Amino acid sequence: MGLKGFISNKVNMKLMKGCAILLLLTVLFFILRNMNLLELNSEENSTIVLKKVTSAPSSAPPTAPPTAPPEPDAFCTFKPLSSADAEEERLLLDSIAWPETSPLPAPFLLNQTSDPAHSTFTILPGRGGVERHVGDQLEVMIQMYDFQGNPKKSGGDFFLARLHNRALEAGVAGRVVDHLNGSYSAVFPLLWEGSAQVEVTLVHSSEAVKVLHRLNRDHPDRVLFKSLFRSGSISESTICNVCLRQTNQPQCNFTDLRTGEPWFCYKPKKLSCDARMSHVRAGFNVRLEDNEAKLFQSNVNLKVFIQASGPANVTVLPQRKEQPTVSQGSGKSGVSGYYYQGVWRSLGGTKVYQFNNSSAISQCLKGKVVHVYGDSTIRQWFEYFKASLPDAKEINRNKPKLTGPYMIWDNAKNILVTFRVHGPPLSFIYVPISELHYIANEIDGLVGGTDTVVVISIWAHFSPFPIELYIRRLQSIRRAMIRLLNRAPGTLVVIKTANLRDVTPSVSLNYSNWYTLQKDKVLRAVFKGLNIRLVEAWEMTLAHHLPHNIHPGRPIIKNEIDVLLSYICPQ
Repeated sequence: MGLKGFISNKVNMKLMKGCAILLLLTVLFFILRNMNLLELNSEENSTIVLKKVTSAPSSAPPTAPPTAPPEPDAFCTFKPLSSADAEEERLLLDSIAWPETSPLPAPFLLNQTSDPAHSTFTILPGRGGVERHVGDQLEVMIQMYDFQGNPKKSGGDFFLARLHNRALEAGVAGRVVDHLNGSYSAVFPLLWEGSAQVEVTLVHSSEAVKVLHRLNRDHPDRVLFKSLFRSGSISESTICNVCLRQTNQPQCNFTDLRTGEPWFCYKPKKLSCDARMSHVRAGFNVRLEDNEAKLFQSNVNLKVFIQASGPANVTVLPQRKEQPTVSQGSGKSGVSGYYYQGVWRSLGGTKVYQFNNSSAISQCLKGKVVHVYGDSTIRQWFEYFKASLPDAKEINRNKPKLTGPYMIWDNAKNILVTFRVHGPPLSFIYVPISELHYIANEIDGLVGGTDTVVVISIWAHFSPFPIELYIRRLQSIRRAMIRLLNRAPGTLVVIKTANLRDVTPSVSLNYSNWYTLQKDKVLRAVFKGLNIRLVEAWEMTLAHHLPHNIHPGRPIIKNEIDVLLSYICPQ
């Protein structure tokens, strides 16, 4: 190689080194410049995409017109699903679509809305004449009027209906049909001899339902959540939620990497996202428009009985000889069961046995592992087992009182029962971050088998959020459930449906039974066709004489447990 070539090579090497150094400096500058964006992890697995909300620049002159506000739900937009899941979501949304009514006038007048005091129901004549027999159907016509006594011309009111006999401790839920013209039908199967009293309750007017729908669409962040971040002596709290409104403050992305379940917090000013310690519910921020609070008044238009225009009860005679036995049907009556003498009787083909003492319960659960996942309404089942298995020892005593996880172990009978709360959103006062687990991930960690029972109830904490979030959560759980049943087909999976709750004006704005009804319909549809069992908590709370409560009374829980144990031990 000549001197000329040697010099040329040296020059090329220096040029290459210079280019490499320049490229390195450029990359470093880009990273530093965008460091604040690194606090937000990749959104690849997130089921929600956050849209940036723009506002008028601070340098704009005072006379400049303000930037148009973003769409109400623009900060909380769901990421596209697969074609199959998207089609399922569309069908689910169609199945729960509420009757459309006219927009509320501005300003709206209460006297033009549904008034239970002016409204009535009438028991219609039976098809076979005056006599009514066990196995017949009872139909009631409801006619709604406004506060001025004018008949309503459209539908959309939300009712609950039941038929009952307090002396017999008998009760059954009614099915309400909206005729979209201000009139409704309530239909009941006649299932016991003797007196049967009709009860119809207006839970919400159609106008109130429109407000509830708007709140979930426009203000899904009205339940306030916070997380505590701590490192050494420094601690900060920031707002968290499924969706956060965009500000200049960076966000921490706590989306679950396996399930894609979304959760975000505003980043602390002095601490990193990794310093998160706890999850708490911090309150509520409900934004009603003018006069809307008048639609949620106890004893006026919120959960008020409708009076009968004639008799409110019928006498039911014994079943006709030629009529098939109702109790042997397959749910053709439109209800899953009913109470008689305080005991739940199934109409769906599953015989419900009574487990009235600790011996019967422990004998049924002998050699079983029961995993209970969900909210506090299913925690009641764990607490029932804890009280009913005197030989079982509690493990993990120092866990948070409401959220667990909990575990009881009966060594002699080889019985293990566990409880773990589901992942966010959670409206509990305090949950350590280490105990925030998603049900789908827990199911994926199970071996399963004929000695394993998985019990799930998840609905109560999702009421203030868009229904799409709930659909995605159930789809995630269903995928995990299918994987479990594929690898361990003998596993028994039981889902408790939603139950009715007590409502006050303030509670109804976030946790209305109308929201619960929507969730209940979706849950049933998502898990339909799978090899699972349902405990019909909605009907079991509606048909019972006890007041509605988010945590139903012990007689109802006892009946729910009897249904569960009848699945485990069909005898």
